[in-house]
Amino acid sequence: MKSILVIGMGRFGYRLAKTMMELKNDVMAVDTNREFIEDHADEFTDARIADCTRESALKELGVEDFDICYVCIGSDFQASLQITSMLKDLGAKRVVSKAGNDFHAKFLLRNGADEIVYPEMEMAEKLAFRHNTHNVFDFIELTDEYGVFEISAPESWKGKTIRQLDVRNKYGANILAIKYENGTLNPLPSPDYVFEDKSHIVVACTNATVRKLAGKA
Repeated sequence: MKSILVIGMGRFGYRLAKTMMELKNDVMAVDTNREFIEDHADEFTDARIADCTRESALKELGVEDFDICYVCIGSDFQASLQITSMLKDLGAKRVVSKAGNDFHAKFLLRNGADEIVYPEMEMAEKLAFRHNTHNVFDFIELTDEYGVFEISAPESWKGKTIRQLDVRNKYGANILAIKYENGTLNPLPSPDYVFEDKSHIVVACTNATVRKLAGKA
């Protein structure tokens, strides 16, 4: 369990805070919007109405006590920059700031951010990859060339085992799980697993390899 501070309850900040709660963390949600905080206060460990561009407001939150402080202000870059800088000055252990572009990211990093997230950019890239590559349902990018992908198992694999297909040697891919039509998951299937109709595979491989495998599906 971690102690999390989320500043800015826009769509990204709110979803982040809610997910952190679902993962059993302690979460303090902060925003200037009184109505929003009052309506959603019971969804978080703590919720505060505060203008975090004021140093006194940040001090009252006790930012040094949180494991991670997220700055999720997207519409006011000056405020995001100011809050990021003050968080570090006040002893925040780790500051993660939202950025809309590389220019903003550069200044946020120079002014105290330990990590930058690009939610809109990442979502756009993910959507483009999914729609450009047939039969890719989801993916996690690990590097520019390598990732974890959910794809349809190739039709030619039906009735065969992982051992028979020799996936690792033939394709340079590692099958991490089998996902069935009803949504259940079979993690780390054995080499003797026999492929069935309409199953998906969760596979770790290069972008080039997943295009080959997805094309076969």
